[in-house]
Amino acid sequence: MIQLSEFLPPRPEESWKLIRQVGVDNVVGVLNGAEQDQRMFASVGAGGWTADDRDEVPWSEAAIAHNLATYADHGFTLVALEDTAPIDKARLGLDGRDEQIDNVIAQVRAMGRLGIPTLAYNWMGLSSWGRTDIAIADRGGALVTGYDRATAQAGEPLVEPGRVTREQMWAGLEYFLAAIVPVAEEVGVRLAMHPDDPPQPVDRNLPRIMSSVESFRRLLSLQPSESNGITFCQGNFALMPEVIDGATSIPDLIREFGTEGIPFVHFRDVKGNVDRFQETFHDAGQTDMPACMDAYYEIGFEGAMRPDHVPTLAGEGNARPGYETLGRLFAIGYIRGLEHAAYGHPMTRS
Repeated sequence: MIQLSEFLPPRPEESWKLIRQVGVDNVVGVLNGAEQDQRMFASVGAGGWTADDRDEVPWSEAAIAHNLATYADHGFTLVALEDTAPIDKARLGLDGRDEQIDNVIAQVRAMGRLGIPTLAYNWMGLSSWGRTDIAIADRGGALVTGYDRATAQAGEPLVEPGRVTREQMWAGLEYFLAAIVPVAEEVGVRLAMHPDDPPQPVDRNLPRIMSSVESFRRLLSLQPSESNGITFCQGNFALMPEVIDGATSIPDLIREFGTEGIPFVHFRDVKGNVDRFQETFHDAGQTDMPACMDAYYEIGFEGAMRPDHVPTLAGEGNARPGYETLGRLFAIGYIRGLEHAAYGHPMTRS
């Protein structure tokens, strides 16, 4: 069976009780005050997450153990982290990258000692996931996030043209993996690269190298190992050129990469293409979601799987676009239903 999970900061909230009540007891966490925790929602200009003021280095064993205990006190098991120490110097191949990589190594070793099996990360330098609209009216007036490339590219450049090359970023990734993967193998942690979001070749002059299926095949070939894997974010893969042009499909990619390549899944969907798209309810996008779940069953996937970028429903304020509570509950129920249909009811499983 899958480890149905939710994405929660290490700071208790009212929604945690509801998430437990609908049957989720696994957490994908961020680090208190680390890279993704700091960047969360910055790209869409919304508020929502504020780190606790702690006298701890966010990626240290003490801080991660603190987070693990916080989740456990509320009935959750921490099965993955989706955050690292800052690594932009590593992504861009700049001076100072070795210190940043050493911080990630310390985090990976701590995760191994604490029994946290998966570390999701990304190669999006100087920014996080990008959206240009956080309140598109969808079914019944629910609000979803969306992206328009023309609008986004008119914004402030991330770097001057030509300052960073694709080759530079690939070299930085190869250097990073050579340092991190052997440590991850040693301590039993699986790395899981998230796609660029959106999966476009350039964002405001900065190359994006994890934006095609072929780039993920290349990623896996750089350091062949079960500790070098993919965060299989379906919504991003659905926008990649090989899927849009019909050369492959999401279920086919699940079978291709298999459990050796996929330790962690974002089960989500979109409508549109990489230049213009919007998030959707899980039952209303352009991907055959039941066929995806069937494919996960066929490959024997039993890792962490979570919903992502859900609609904001009636009565919610949209302070956290994509991460309000009611849409999460709908998504959890939808995913659980597909899981039971594909994997069988828990009482029937051997």
